[in-house]
Amino acid sequence: MKAFLMFINAVLLALIVWAAFFWQPDVDQAPLPGTHAAKLGQTVALATVPTGGDFTLDGPQGPVALHDYAGKLVLLYFGYTYCPDICPTSLMVWQQALAALSPAEMAKVQPILVSVDPERDTIDRLADYAQFFHPRMIGLTGKPEQLKEITGRYGAVFARVEGASAGTYVVDHTAMTYVVDARGQLVASLPHGASVEQLLTEIRQSLPKP
Repeated sequence: MKAFLMFINAVLLALIVWAAFFWQPDVDQAPLPGTHAAKLGQTVALATVPTGGDFTLDGPQGPVALHDYAGKLVLLYFGYTYCPDICPTSLMVWQQALAALSPAEMAKVQPILVSVDPERDTIDRLADYAQFFHPRMIGLTGKPEQLKEITGRYGAVFARVEGASAGTYVVDHTAMTYVVDARGQLVASLPHGASVEQLLTEIRQSLPKP
């Protein structure tokens, strides 16, 4: 556990240095139908127009459904813990945006990371990884066929890419932050490269009203 968190810290530090000097994200400005001012942009192209919807996957305490968080704003991300750069960079933005929320605002938000690498991402590993970025974040995963169906409804795709050495691989995946409102409706999709300020604005616009 301690060694794992030290490894994540080292990776994040390297990413911060790299981003400060070299990262210049190129974001498609086309608006997503049905959202307010959201932008499209991802490492892998969208497969379909996102519709979202409910799902049930395996969590740290057993099955977890999206509707379990009815009445809250859900931030949803499809990634995996062995992701070398894209996932940590995106989740660092989440970390900073969530830290900027007041306790009352945070009480209305549920961050969820869904792993598209169930072969390596155990529930325990996902729990450690998710909580490194925020104590309220939960990590979920499921069977490959479940994940394919769910990601497809959110307009996301993922694909295993074999490495140079036997048994090694990475997972190419759509790297967007999905914003699901208190009714369970997909209301926005923010691209990899969206700023902390953009995410914070989107969260506050979509928070359930008193």
